[in-house]
Amino acid sequence: MSARNSQANKAAARERLRIERERQAKKDKMRRQVIVGVSAVATLAVAGGVGYIVVQANKPSQWEAAAKATSITAPRNTEGTNGTTVVIGKPEAKKTLELYEDSRCPVCATFEQQVGPTVDKDVADGKYKIKYIGATFIDNAAQGEGSKNALSALGAALDVSPEAFLKFKAALYSTKFHPEETQDKFAKDSYLLEIADSVPVLKGNAQFKKNVENGTFDAWAMKMSAAFDASGVTGTPTLKMDGKTLTAEGSKNPPLTVDEFNAALTPALKG
Repeated sequence: MSARNSQANKAAARERLRIERERQAKKDKMRRQVIVGVSAVATLAVAGGVGYIVVQANKPSQWEAAAKATSITAPRNTEGTNGTTVVIGKPEAKKTLELYEDSRCPVCATFEQQVGPTVDKDVADGKYKIKYIGATFIDNAAQGEGSKNALSALGAALDVSPEAFLKFKAALYSTKFHPEETQDKFAKDSYLLEIADSVPVLKGNAQFKKNVENGTFDAWAMKMSAAFDASGVTGTPTLKMDGKTLTAEGSKNPPLTVDEFNAALTPALKG
């Protein structure tokens, strides 16, 4: 090989080496840019995720939002501000029995199971009307949503008719369906709809089902709960007539049998 060819080959080799080094340098630079870009995106994603979590944590719950709602959809068959006055009975009945209950309350369940049929018959006979005031304080004490959800569903039943309301209320408190106080079964719409299927007028009622599942009366339920809180009543069940609390004779306890109820009611009706 001539010296000239040898020099040419060396120059060509050096040029190829230079080109390869430049290509590799560009490749390394691009990789560094990609790594930096991915890191930046990952950082933003993490920051965004943390931000989302913070926002969600501070976001009002469904029931907090319902409590603060300014637009209230009240059920039919209600009166007063935000529809929180629920009076059921014959217009000619002169007396009104105020009934304060929390759907999760076990003592309310006892009252409804033992005395509820008597109250329903008295109302149907025009002996007196009932004014229902629903509470949700057990949710706060037992950490749950069942009292609020059941009250909203009672609103959906009341929207159908007063009779549907009374039948559904009785079913909620029945031995078959009423859960232990520590069980928040009423928080599930599916369970409330299962209970409603035991009430002929509600079974298969598409509008009732829609109102329960959509929470149509959630805000109304929270206004009703606020009305209970403002009443000064501290426990359930509480029964009042003409502003006086009805109790079992010789005690401060609510009447939980028909005999105790009638004994407390009779003088109240005469008063």
